Amino acid sequence: MVWLIMLLVLGLMLSPIMWLRPSPRQQRTGRLREVANEAGIRVRLSESPLHEAGKMVSYRWMFPAEHPGPRFVLVREAVASEALKPCREGWRWRIEPLRPLPGETMARLEAALAELPEDATVVESSRDALTLWWKESLGVDAFERHRDNLSSLHHHLAGRPDEPAPRKLGGPRHAR
Repeated sequence: MVWLIMLLVLGLMLSPIMWLRPSPRQQRTGRLREVANEAGIRVRLSESPLHEAGKMVSYRWMFPAEHPGPRFVLVREAVASEALKPCREGWRWRIEPLRPLPGETMARLEAALAELPEDATVVESSRDALTLWWKESLGVDAFERHRDNLSSLHHHLAGRPDEPAPRKLGGPRHAR
């Protein structure tokens, strides 16, 4: 009987420790984020570009300051309005690039979109970064192929800004 009471007390002492242990999903996403950070991808929890979606995880491939990217936002059709212009099957433009993307770059964008997992809801590009908004449904091995596709797209988008670079102040003055 004493042994039974001791096991019960020991179980009550260890149960809170088990609650603190990360779940298998938390372990998987932690490893996924670690691998992404090692590859130079910035992982953030921030406000989603979707209306009333709240915070979502974003993976950002940063553009160098001297090679900014174009501005566009693509939304998965399942969460997009019918009023948005279709881009390719399953995706709609929320913001289209001001200048059309070259053929090879557009082909890489379409290939990347075709292979993204279902929980990827937004692909956004700005002067600063190419961003994937998703719910991290994949493991590290499955994500690597998508990472390579998006890295290739990132490379082709770099240096194609929609607007000209801001002029630096204090440059040579014109003669009057």
